[in-house]
Amino acid sequence: MIYRELGRTGLKVSQLGFGAMRLPMVGDGKDARVDRELAIPMIHRAFTGGVNYIDTATMYCNDDSQRAVGEALKGWRDKVVVSTKNPYYGDDEKQWWTNLEQSLERLDVDVIDIYNHHGVNDKDYDEAVRPRVGKWMLKAKDQGLVKHVCCSFHDKNDALLRIIDDGYAESITLQYNMLDRQLAQGIAHAREKNVGVVVMGPVGGGRLGEPSEVLAGLIPGVARVPELALRFVLANPDVTIALSGMSTMQQVEENLAIASDTVSLSADDCGAIEHHLERLKSMADLYCTGCGYCVPCEAAEVAIPSIFKEFNRARVYGLWDHARKAYAQIGKVPWSKGKPADACVQCGACEDKCPQHIEIRKQLAEAHAALSDGEN
Repeated sequence: MIYRELGRTGLKVSQLGFGAMRLPMVGDGKDARVDRELAIPMIHRAFTGGVNYIDTATMYCNDDSQRAVGEALKGWRDKVVVSTKNPYYGDDEKQWWTNLEQSLERLDVDVIDIYNHHGVNDKDYDEAVRPRVGKWMLKAKDQGLVKHVCCSFHDKNDALLRIIDDGYAESITLQYNMLDRQLAQGIAHAREKNVGVVVMGPVGGGRLGEPSEVLAGLIPGVARVPELALRFVLANPDVTIALSGMSTMQQVEENLAIASDTVSLSADDCGAIEHHLERLKSMADLYCTGCGYCVPCEAAEVAIPSIFKEFNRARVYGLWDHARKAYAQIGKVPWSKGKPADACVQCGACEDKCPQHIEIRKQLAEAHAALSDGEN
């Protein structure tokens, strides 16, 4: 395993981290719990393979991830850096402390190594962290309940630069992968300011875990897209940790092999990937840009931008399997509102509002045929 220094925390951490968000589950619905018989051996295998950083959060795995991680830490606590998160940004200080105490109890630890404000953005940072929540965090650190003040981040590059320059966070967990490289400038700036960078979603939340004829074989000797995606993140010298949400023992073994390889990708390899991805992005820009002017679809509530987002990823990046799975969820899960493309009543109102003058009705029909029937 290869180790890097996590910014000014001074911690020597494995460049592969274990993300405990997608642990194998048993049971259904609200009663589902982490399958200990599968998950704990996976975590232990990662530890024996050199992984010494594990990340969890309050709501992961139906609120059971922290407890499962706590059980897996038995016998390993002094060898592993534990990261978890507090999602509270409100005015009730008691609630913030309750979250912290609950995490300590679930993890069964006396101190949390990396404690994050969960999913901070520009607004939360200015209106909550700076005036009050950050003070509670620093108080917890003074009391020895938290070792390092950190945050996970969901916002744009300018917000990231501001937070880094503020000097508050010792490390930042953020999104960066082959399909989403918008924070590259902020990541480089973090290294300049000695702020650790933990990358979540190195395989694009699973999108790059699917086969793609467009991306496969882009680099000689790297045939599988998930491997290419992980190597791409690890090859960035400004990244400290690639946090992989592993859900099978096979994924653990594959990721250990990649993260233990001293030769990730060369500068030429990364340059070739960047060039290829920019060319693909220019193709994507010819399609729907996701501006949202076409919604709401008042006649039929069709989820036009969401549908085109998946359709474009499939036809530009070749990620058909993931796109079809995502399309099948439209209107069926809380985070994917609206109706699928075949609900379109052909009124044409959306086309009157589209600044790109896209033939939306025609493309909705094409998207439905490709994403529901498997034609591409």
